[in-house]
Amino acid sequence: MCLFGVHYVGAQSMGSQSSSGMSGRGSNDNPDQSEPESNQNSTHRSRRQTDRASTSEEDVNLAQVLAYLLRRGQVRVVHGSRATGLQLVQSVSDSDEDSDGAWEGRLGHRYDPPVDTQPDTQEVDRSEIRTQILLATASSGLKGRYSFTHMLAQREQGRCRGSSFSHGECSRIRSHFLPNHVVHKDTYQQKAFCGVYSDDGNMFLSACQDQNIRLYDTRRGGFTLKRTIKARDVGWSVLDVCFTRDSRSVLYSSWSDYIHVCSIDGEHQTHIALDLNPDERRFCVFSLAASTDGTEILGGANDGCLYVFDREQNRRTLKIDAHEDDVNTVAFADGSSQLLFSGSDDALCKVWDRRTLRENRPQPVGQLAGHRDGITFIHSKCDARYLISNSKDQTIKLWDVRKFSPKEGLAASRLAVTQQNWDYRWQQVPQRALKRHKLTGDTSVMTYRGHGVLHTLIRCRFSPEFSTGQRFIYTGCSTGKIIIYDVLTGRVVSSLTGHEACVRDVSWHPYQDNIISSSWDGAVCLWEHRENHLLDEDRERVDVVSQHQSREEKKDD
Repeated sequence: MCLFGVHYVGAQSMGSQSSSGMSGRGSNDNPDQSEPESNQNSTHRSRRQTDRASTSEEDVNLAQVLAYLLRRGQVRVVHGSRATGLQLVQSVSDSDEDSDGAWEGRLGHRYDPPVDTQPDTQEVDRSEIRTQILLATASSGLKGRYSFTHMLAQREQGRCRGSSFSHGECSRIRSHFLPNHVVHKDTYQQKAFCGVYSDDGNMFLSACQDQNIRLYDTRRGGFTLKRTIKARDVGWSVLDVCFTRDSRSVLYSSWSDYIHVCSIDGEHQTHIALDLNPDERRFCVFSLAASTDGTEILGGANDGCLYVFDREQNRRTLKIDAHEDDVNTVAFADGSSQLLFSGSDDALCKVWDRRTLRENRPQPVGQLAGHRDGITFIHSKCDARYLISNSKDQTIKLWDVRKFSPKEGLAASRLAVTQQNWDYRWQQVPQRALKRHKLTGDTSVMTYRGHGVLHTLIRCRFSPEFSTGQRFIYTGCSTGKIIIYDVLTGRVVSSLTGHEACVRDVSWHPYQDNIISSSWDGAVCLWEHRENHLLDEDRERVDVVSQHQSREEKKDD
């Protein structure tokens, strides 16, 4: 089939079938027909016009089908030997993760993500999250930028509330000492896909394409391999891992009908497969989350459904038809485990109430629209109000769940997705995908630009409450960097370079000032602050002192 100058190689062409059918309708096969010649000519002209209209409709329909197949990765454009120089070949997978051949020829490391030099902060300036962060960092009411040395002087002069810094002031001080130095902790022979700290920061969980799940002891600043778990039922790679809330077990998923649970404490270690009983022949859970009480496991899958597995009943209790495309990410809104978030390749975030979920009536509490392409990850601020979403449209968006999107916003987002005819797994980002203006009905509080989302489902997260007051958003990047944004200004405050390939996952220690990154170059790296790297404000202070000393020396001369 040739469609708009591009040849399709694969199954029998729908276009050829349609053309033959139209050819039959447009010809006169009856030699004994007694119609007058003029009437026959008129009839032929009418039929030719009808055929042209039908052909036009067929082309439009085929174009829509082709755009959908390209977006899903079921076909891709390659260089061919025909006159057009291009062919469409059927992909072996419609997954975001399921083709090793997609790695060859990737250009993600050459991609220079656009950065917002003047982010639009109108919405965030009047939002509650601004007040929350300013209070959490003892910055409310402050004018100008207070340096660490200025705060020390304030304390020495007895101008602090109490004899020492408050917790908020400590968070503000620590925000001046962001990680800036890399230490390689481990290197694998294949891609590192996932890496997360436990809630108490005492363990780090890592998953690699070599089908090994590694658990490290990170107490007292260490990084010692504690246990290696050989993953089961793995297709392509382990795609997501997480701790249970008591940190006694770990969960993982892959291209399989099962979620696996492994105990990590005690003499008798268990490795149990939890059957989700999907209807799809090829099935994958892209994202996992465990409830606070440990009784339920939430999963988002490639069939567009949310799955809830009850560990006490040892069975799947819910299968919710949630999205029109792959569900790439799921999360609990807070510690109550009652509100759920989901994000999909249909570019929508949906909010669900666990108490009202019904398989026969899968109705979300609300929907959040504004992205132009699929969503790769969601992270909650854990206050049941704010969340962030990472997207293939090369942005992170901040959302307030009290501000759902109207119908026109949902329609605008769906339309934008259908117009995406590139594949983020092996193609560069087209310029048309980098539009900056908001879609109609976009209810996001803030948009962050400056990182690349290519090749895989890259993660983003809020920085910890304890050490930073959640002042920052940090994310992996297809260029091999770790990007840190200021939540309130939208600006990139740090860009950490040290990997040779895409950084898929990042995890900030809940109490210490370090970040661990997991990259497709096989490296697991720890980033921490080293004082030999001057901060911008320190450079400014040194420059001022140097200039002052120079003026004094000139006076002495």
